[in-house]
Amino acid sequence: MYRRMAVIAALVMVFTSDVASAQDYPTRPITVIVPFSAGGATDTLARFLGERMPAILGQPFIIENVAGAAGSLGVGRAVRSPADGYTLSIGTTTTHVLIGGLYKLQFDIVRDLEPIIMIGSEPLLIVGRKNLAADDLQGLIGWLKANPDKGSVGIAGVGALGHLAGLAFQKATGTTFQFVPYKGNGPAMQDLVAEQIDFMIEPASNFRALISAGNVKPFAVTGRKRLPTLPNVPTTDEAGLPNVSALLWYGLWMPKGTSRGITAKLNAAMTQIMFDPQGRQRFDELGIQIAPLDLQTPEALRAYQKAETDRWWPIIKAANIKPE
Repeated sequence: MYRRMAVIAALVMVFTSDVASAQDYPTRPITVIVPFSAGGATDTLARFLGERMPAILGQPFIIENVAGAAGSLGVGRAVRSPADGYTLSIGTTTTHVLIGGLYKLQFDIVRDLEPIIMIGSEPLLIVGRKNLAADDLQGLIGWLKANPDKGSVGIAGVGALGHLAGLAFQKATGTTFQFVPYKGNGPAMQDLVAEQIDFMIEPASNFRALISAGNVKPFAVTGRKRLPTLPNVPTTDEAGLPNVSALLWYGLWMPKGTSRGITAKLNAAMTQIMFDPQGRQRFDELGIQIAPLDLQTPEALRAYQKAETDRWWPIIKAANIKPE
């Protein structure tokens, strides 16, 4: 009896302390660790949030770029930070899923961070050089089958999402082609336009200007829905290639053990930005589709992150992919 009462009293104290800390939070600037160099899509998103969050929470947001090893250095820095709500980790499918299959990490990518919210996602786009002898996805598959091992796909790095999507594409279509790694999407896109490689499977927003200029051919979107910015480009399902979806998604985390009250406060602030008309407009400009309501809870992000590791890690292991 006394033991049970002691346990209940302890839980009440923890809950009371948790609520109190959340009510006071934040009292000083908050650091957001971006696991990439400045100027990329994740950095741009973080800086947008850094502009909007202070008006809601009353404290400045400081962006800290910690690049290297596919983002694992930045994520590791966040994991080792104090669990007080003043260090956040923003990341993507690559940094908060794929690195766990590529590197021997000193932390658990799913369990050692507290999820705050899934922000949104962007499908990949399958595009080809403008003079490729194919005008749609089935034409591309037919061309690859007629030219085994001769086609080439540019990837933004070994083990990156585009690489894994290419492997999944090979398996689904029974085709074989060469992977040509680059240091980022920029150089790969230059070679695609110069017709040095045949096609790419990378985030859709990368190709908007090239498609508008007629420099590349869009074949299919690897999402469940067509993109509003590319309404005439079918999804892979519509193009006759089901179950080849791949999304570059964005989320926000904190170090393990951070107060649940602080998590709830940050989650509420993020949803306020995501559903503000100006916020929605900015997400559209960035090519990010805001996460559905049922994926915006911390628990949903953790479950989704775990499902993604179960999907992509076996592909990494089966292909014996080693980081560059």
